Amino acid sequence: MEWLNYHHLLYFFLVAREGSLSAAAAQLRLAPSTVSGQIRALERALGEKLFVRSGRHLVPSEIGKVVYRYAEDIFVLGRELQDALAGGAVGGPLSLQVGVADVVPKLIARRLLEPALRLPGPVRLVCREDKPERLLADLAIHGLDVILADAPVAPSLRVRAFNHLLGECGVTFFGTTRLAAAHRRGFPRSLEGAPVLLPTENTTLRRSLDEWFVARAIRPRIVGEFEDSALLNAFGQAGLGLFAAPSVIAAEVRRQYQVRPVGEVDDVRERFYAISIERKLKHPAVVAISEEARRKIFG
Repeated sequence: MEWLNYHHLLYFFLVAREGSLSAAAAQLRLAPSTVSGQIRALERALGEKLFVRSGRHLVPSEIGKVVYRYAEDIFVLGRELQDALAGGAVGGPLSLQVGVADVVPKLIARRLLEPALRLPGPVRLVCREDKPERLLADLAIHGLDVILADAPVAPSLRVRAFNHLLGECGVTFFGTTRLAAAHRRGFPRSLEGAPVLLPTENTTLRRSLDEWFVARAIRPRIVGEFEDSALLNAFGQAGLGLFAAPSVIAAEVRRQYQVRPVGEVDDVRERFYAISIERKLKHPAVVAISEEARRKIFG
C-alpha cells in the first residue's frame, strides 16, 4: 500500500499558497532546492504534475488545485485532532501554543495570558516570541493556536487568518521621579525638547506617537530607539528619558520600574489582537483570554 508523505504535502501546500519556492522555503527555514526536491518526490508518488509556471510565480495545475483543497482539509483536521487530545481526551493537560509578537509589552502579554492558567483543568502554556511574520507562518501550518499582536494581519500577507480585537487603550508617559517632576507641568507641551525613549520606526506605537507629535507640533529629543519594550523600559528606569506605555498597565509599570506618570494621552491608541486561523475562537483557553480581555482588562 502506498502511503502519502505528509511532509511533502505540507511543502506543496505552502508553495501553492505563497506562489514561490523561495517564500515557502523561508517559512520552513529550508533551502529552496530542498523544498523543490520534496515536491518532485510528491509528484512522482502521485504520478501527476502539480505546478505550472505563470510568469515568475508557480501556480497549481488542475490536479494541483484538487490536491491543494485536500491538503488544506487535512491540515485543519490534524490541528483539530491535536486540540481534541490536548483538551483532555487522554487525561492530559490542555495545551496552549501562543506566539507573542516581539513588540507586545511583556506586562500586557502576561495580563492577557493569565486567564488561560485559571481554567478549572490543568493547562500547559507554551509561549514563543518572534516577529509577527514568522509567527504567522507557524500559525498557518497549525504550529500555534493563537498569536498576540499589536496590529491586525496585513491584507498584503497571503495568510488565511482572522483578527480578534481584544481591546484598546491610551498611553501614559513615565519617567523617574526627577524627570517626571520636571516635565509634568504643562503636559504635553512640556515634552518639547524633553529626552524621550521610543520604539523603533517599524512599530505601530512609534508611528502613532510620531503622528501625535507632528499634530501637536511637539519636538522631543529622541535619546534612544528600541525594538524590545522591556529594554526600553529598563533605560527609562535608569533615568535616561521619558517613555510611553499602555495606560491599562500603568500601575504595573510604576511598581516594576519605580517610575512616575507624567501624563496620559488618549489620542494615541494601543490595540491588541488575538490572531487565529478560526473565524470563531474555539480553543477554551483562547476563549478565556478573549472574554477576560474584553470584559475586565480593557472593559
